[in-house]
Amino acid sequence: MWKIFEKANKPGWAAIVPFYNLYILFEITWGNGWYFLLMLLYIIPVAGPIAVLVILIITYIKLAKVFGQGGGFAVGLIFLTLIFMGILAFGKDYKYVGINLTNQNEPIQ
Repeated sequence: MWKIFEKANKPGWAAIVPFYNLYILFEITWGNGWYFLLMLLYIIPVAGPIAVLVILIITYIKLAKVFGQGGGFAVGLIFLTLIFMGILAFGKDYKYVGINLTNQNEPIQ
């Protein structure tokens, strides 16, 4: 996560600070870091963990988009997280393209 944060022009040390790393990840992917508070839904019995899983899947899809990758890379992030995070972090071809706050579906070109 350290290298991914640095590629997104965020402090790399934030990756090792609990909760703050989620804030930075959500800031990179959603455009607003405070959405990480949605993770508190986990305390709701039965539906909470399912909601958090859906939020994490959407976050990985958005992470792939802000680095200019498509749906196949997003599937890799979801099912093989450690491997694809490493590819994203250390791959020379993977650049942070940013998030378009006016149209959340398209990364900034």
